[in-house]
Amino acid sequence: MTGRLLYRGMLAGLLAGLLAFGVAKVIGEPLIERAIALEDAAPHSHGVEHSHEPAAPADEGVSREVQRTLGLFVAIVTYSLAMGGIFALVYAFCMGRIGKANPKMFPVLLALSAFVIIYLVPALKYPPNPPAIGNPETFQERTQLFFLMILVSVVAALIAVNVTRRLSGSMRHGRSISAGVLSYAIIMAVVGGSFPSFSEVPDHFPADLLWDFRLASMGVQAVMWGGIAVAFSLLSDRLLDAVLNPKQANPKRA
Repeated sequence: MTGRLLYRGMLAGLLAGLLAFGVAKVIGEPLIERAIALEDAAPHSHGVEHSHEPAAPADEGVSREVQRTLGLFVAIVTYSLAMGGIFALVYAFCMGRIGKANPKMFPVLLALSAFVIIYLVPALKYPPNPPAIGNPETFQERTQLFFLMILVSVVAALIAVNVTRRLSGSMRHGRSISAGVLSYAIIMAVVGGSFPSFSEVPDHFPADLLWDFRLASMGVQAVMWGGIAVAFSLLSDRLLDAVLNPKQANPKRA
């Protein structure tokens, strides 16, 4: 069962990755091109020149053409494929362990939770930046802190699930869920407040371009996780029916 779900999860991740690549190519890349043009036009003496997020440093020998085509495709599809596999494993583990969750609706809730936990909350502390934003000297520190923020978010989510399960026997289901969500929010607020912040946006950088880039980055993630949820639900529909309703799936055995 787990193996079949894993296969479907990775296939869902592949399909979602292709869709997310299309969104990134159509919406995100023009914004990156605008940011690069601003970076090239800005005097180097006016502050920080390069940012690590969308583009590799020039001395690595990776052309911009490769970055925005093959590089972008491989990065997004590989990431989405991996997330689809992890998504399927988490779903298989949670089946029958998360209260009265509907197995066919649970993929949507799981994908929404993953989007919030893995991307949205960490990005609130360390949002993605286009070229011309970011000090190269803080690149390593910012990268480490961002991934540490993701790890803390995942651990906090596990704690929240445990809190919900422990309280579900002594209070109403809705209240136990609220308590779990509150515990997650408190942990992330405390940790986020203790982590260092970075204010590296140049005064001359257009606010609308920065906002559009961050919305586009969020959109790519939302499309990927939404695509995984929908594709996984469709691909696993018959398999779940066979598990949940074995007599209907095999009427001859009834």
